[in-house]
Order: sequence, then C-alpha cells, then structure tokens
Amino acid sequence: MNVHREITATIPNKQGEFKLHLYSNSEDEKEHLALTAGQVNGASEVLVRVHSECFTGDVLGSRRCDCNAQLHTAMEMISEAGTGVLVYLRQEGRGIGLLNKLKTYNLQDEGYDTVDANLMLGREADERTYELAADILKDLQVGSIRLLTNNPHKIKGLQDAGIEITKRVPLHTEANPMNVDYLRTKQQRLNHLLDINPGDDLPSEISLVEIVLREIRSMFDDDTEAPVHPDYPTITLSYAQSLDGSIAFQPGEQTTISGESSFMLTHGLRAMHDAILIGVGTVLSDDPQLTVRFQEGIDPTPVIVDSKLRIPKECQLLNGESPAPLIATTDQASESGIRTIESTGAEVVVLPSTDEGLVDLDSLAQYLAAIGIERVMVEGGAEIITSFLNLRLVDYLILTVAPQFLGGLHAVGDLKALHPDCTPDIDMLGHRQVGKDLIVWGHVQWRQS
Repeated sequence: MNVHREITATIPNKQGEFKLHLYSNSEDEKEHLALTAGQVNGASEVLVRVHSECFTGDVLGSRRCDCNAQLHTAMEMISEAGTGVLVYLRQEGRGIGLLNKLKTYNLQDEGYDTVDANLMLGREADERTYELAADILKDLQVGSIRLLTNNPHKIKGLQDAGIEITKRVPLHTEANPMNVDYLRTKQQRLNHLLDINPGDDLPSEISLVEIVLREIRSMFDDDTEAPVHPDYPTITLSYAQSLDGSIAFQPGEQTTISGESSFMLTHGLRAMHDAILIGVGTVLSDDPQLTVRFQEGIDPTPVIVDSKLRIPKECQLLNGESPAPLIATTDQASESGIRTIESTGAEVVVLPSTDEGLVDLDSLAQYLAAIGIERVMVEGGAEIITSFLNLRLVDYLILTVAPQFLGGLHAVGDLKALHPDCTPDIDMLGHRQVGKDLIVWGHVQWRQS
C-alpha cells in the first residue's frame, strides 16, 4: 500500500461531525485527506465521494466550475446517510496543478473550452489518477462502495485499482451562467453524466446518455402495434460492435469495444427490462454481473443459455450481487451438475433441444412468458444474437457502433433461416452519438414471405 495514515482528528462542520484523516504517500509527496462519517471499517455499500482539490472553487467559491457545490453536496449526502467517506485528493486542475489551471482560465477567457485549453498547454484533458484514493479506502477497510460521481473515468479508475463499486450515485448541482459552458464541455467531451439545469435564464440540457434512454423509453411506450408473438416476452436485441461488425477479436476472448458512456447506457437499458439473456460463452469469456449498478433501477433477472451446463460455480452471476439467475439447459446436463448449480440458489430449467443439441430458444421464450417475464434484453454472444434473428423473435434493436475495426468475431452469423422476402425492416428509427460511439435503435418489423 502506497499511503500511510499520519493522524486523525474530529472535524465538526455545518454538515455534521466527521473524522479527518491525513495521509502521506510514497508516490507524489502530497498530503491527501479522507473525511469519514460513522463506522466505515468493514461496512458494505458505503457512500463515497472521491473529490479532487479545487482551490478556486472549494476555497474561494469560484462560479467558473461546480467543485464547491459538489464538495458540500457530497458532505451533506454522506452526513445524511450516517456512514460515508469523502476522499480529498490533491490533484488540482484535473491533475495539471494550480499554475497551469490559471493559465487555462486565461485561455478560456479567449474562447477556448476547458479541454482545448489543457491541450494547448501540452497537457492531457484529464491527468487525474485514482490509485491513491483506492489505497486510502483500503486503509479505512471500506468494503464495497456506492460512488458519488458523474465521471465514468473515475469509476473505471477505482475499479481497476481493486475497489468494488455496487452503484453509481449521481451528484446533482445547479449550473449558473458562469459555468454552464464548462459543464457542457465536461458532458460532451469528457463524457460526464450530467443533468445540466442552469435555471430559468438558460435552456435546460441533460446528458446524452439520459437523452438516449428517454428516447428509447418513448419508443417502447409509443409502440401500439400488436406484437408479432403475443404469447412471448418482448425481445430487445442490444449489443456493441465495431465498424466491421465484430464483437470480439476472436471467440472466447473478452474485448472492450464501446466507450464508458455507452457502458452507462447499457445499465440504464437493463433497468427497462425484466430479464437479461446471454449465452454461457459470454459468462466464460467476460464473467459479467448483469446488474444495474451505475443507473437507477431494479436489477433484472439474469437468464443464461447453457446447453451442457458449463457455467462455472465460481462465476459472479452465482456469487455476486445479481438476482438468482435462471439457467436454461437441455437433457445433456447431468443430474449432479444441476444439483451443484441449484445449490448456489440459481434455478435450472431443462428445455427441449434443437437438432444441434442447443437449447431451443423458442421454448425458452415461451417459458419466460409463462413465469411472468414481459421484457427481455438479449446481450449476446454471437450464436445467441444470430439464433434470435433466425427465429424472428426480435422486437427491438439497440446497437452501439464503436469507431474501430477489429476483423474478428462477427456479431451476426449465417442468417440461413431468413428468406430475402422476409427479412426485417427497422422503423421508429433513432440514432445519436454518445461519446465516440454511435447508438442506433428502432422497432424491428418482420415482413411476411
């Protein structure tokens, strides 16, 4: 561990009574701080804010940024929760220091935005790191956390440093005429998940992710056509691919394709569905949780298509925070294997198989409808995506296209069951750029041959 707790003192303020811990470290020779409320040692789902120093905002109350409001709102929320941590990192100006930050202010006064101003000084748009914050949380023996942030980069940084984040908690502050352009730049160029509400004198603007979620929700609500399969759940096909249609470099290999904002979008989409369906290959390669951690909403039921019951007993879906999954298998699964998986709390259902020995997805869809599942989001992998299309069971498509070429495993394989006269049309079509990714969505309308 790279930090050492030097001293702890009681600090009462208008938000409540806190303990202030001062840390030295062997990395940057700065003194970083942690403000704690309640008993955080060993606690789970602790409300945590990791706040980077902003002298102009935190101390002087500058209205050019939202740092002061974020700092005090975070302390209020932690105090109200009764238990929480505010880690105060000494990385002024998104890591470039106070001198360079003031230089960027002068450039912004000339018309450049906060990102371009950093770049013009030869610095990165955001040079902050979060390893020391993770070390501080580990020293405080905090378990899992609910992170107060609008910044996807911060979430990834803490997760990469070994911190378990169970939820993202948005940190809402009101914009003002002096900082609204700065906030829009953070939203549009740094992918911050902001709800910009500058008051009556300026137009309201919400994050691109929230715009897409709202428009997709509206598509669901506005679709009054009779369903093609009235006795089946509504099926949404949602996945990310490269420009050449690849979802991975090769089968069985985990490949990150979409950006961090698209990751937030996926969590919001999950919250709109009752179940999330994937093939066991995705479990073996990615070990996903399939939860709604970084948006508001209820976790959907994970549904795993596993013809031979290969799902590892130690995977996150059987041991993490997910609801108990439903494992769809065939008579190829052994009785002992079924008992082993059911001992974890999962439900195993044996369904008819296809001529190839795979789970019959038509039977699975009927089973899900029979147990009250109304909306299912299919996330992959390639065999599952192709099979649902071949069976013409897809009602909606939500596709994330990342601006890269992989030349690998294509998301859609051989649509051998589709005749040219009965391929689908996409209506209610929408599209929007989120970060660097293009999100395309629409209602899948199947033509009759």
